[in-house]
Amino acid sequence: MPHSRPRAVISLSGGMDSAVCASLAARDYDAYALHFSYGQRTEGRELQSARAIAEELGFQDFLHLNTDLFRRIGGSALTDSSIAIPRASAGHPIGAEIPVTYVPFRNAHFLAAAVSWAEVLDAQTIFIGAVEPDSSGYPDCRPAYYEAFQQLIRTGTRDGCIEIATPLIHLRKKEIVALGLELGAPFHLTWSCYSSAEAACGECESCALRLRAFAEAGVADPIPYARPVP
Repeated sequence: MPHSRPRAVISLSGGMDSAVCASLAARDYDAYALHFSYGQRTEGRELQSARAIAEELGFQDFLHLNTDLFRRIGGSALTDSSIAIPRASAGHPIGAEIPVTYVPFRNAHFLAAAVSWAEVLDAQTIFIGAVEPDSSGYPDCRPAYYEAFQQLIRTGTRDGCIEIATPLIHLRKKEIVALGLELGAPFHLTWSCYSSAEAACGECESCALRLRAFAEAGVADPIPYARPVP
């Protein structure tokens, strides 16, 4: 029996960008959320956010995958407690170099799992909220990365017709906030902080990017912070 709407798999981290991406997907597709816990410092809080977002947007299913691969490999401040989470610094522009919070080749693992599930679901679209401008400089958020992975899908899947959608990749963070407001994205359910699961620290690069985006969009960030937001 044909689906009433096309199906899509969404890589849903629980963060601001993925919530907007998920809102776009839920508008036009029967959406299926894929979330990874990979030993990141705030994995429990991110899982809570991702589940809440998927429920709020009426997703068809939520697949939570656990892996200790990145924790065992190390090399990232997100998964290795011996590497400190850096504070954002006005004298050191975010994105000027690849930061210690980069998890080596992480998005390839997420995409590979999404492709496998998409084949089983007969879904022809995979959404991921990668962003290049105003980002932390992660190499797996570049358009060329997704173009290369697209070719891998064409040559390595049964039908070769699954497409990766990166609708936010060329947007600035303030534009993502504006789009999310237009879509009614559940920003209040999201979590972006690299280090804290109770109240966002407001000091890491992810918090700094998020706070700047909301300020430039002219609206208040609805999540709690450990100290007053200027």
